[in-house]
Amino acid sequence: MSVQHIDPGAPLRVTPAAIKHFRQKLAGSGAAAIRLRVKESGCTGFMYVVDLAEAPADTDLPMQLADDVELLVDRGSIPVLRGTTVDYVRDGLNFLLKFENPNAQDHCGCGESFNIRESAG
Repeated sequence: MSVQHIDPGAPLRVTPAAIKHFRQKLAGSGAAAIRLRVKESGCTGFMYVVDLAEAPADTDLPMQLADDVELLVDRGSIPVLRGTTVDYVRDGLNFLLKFENPNAQDHCGCGESFNIRESAG
């Protein structure tokens, strides 16, 4: 069993279910970590982007979630992500990453994008 090594001052929180999901994504992929960022997109403004990463970039803030799971958070995305909880949940027949972001003000109808409160950007 892995021990969580999450800094209480970290910009976001990741649930055990999301850590397990990230572990499964990393297994056998050859990637070293998961990268999380936001990008301008969609009809509302921003969308979350979760990718496999070979190595940290200079712009990444590394978060060691477990002995075998590292999350790389894009530093430029931190103002939008600060306070967010990342979870992995069941929604009907599907499982998905869910972002509980206190900075998100509105979401588009399809759930792909969101905009932020003025103070977050």
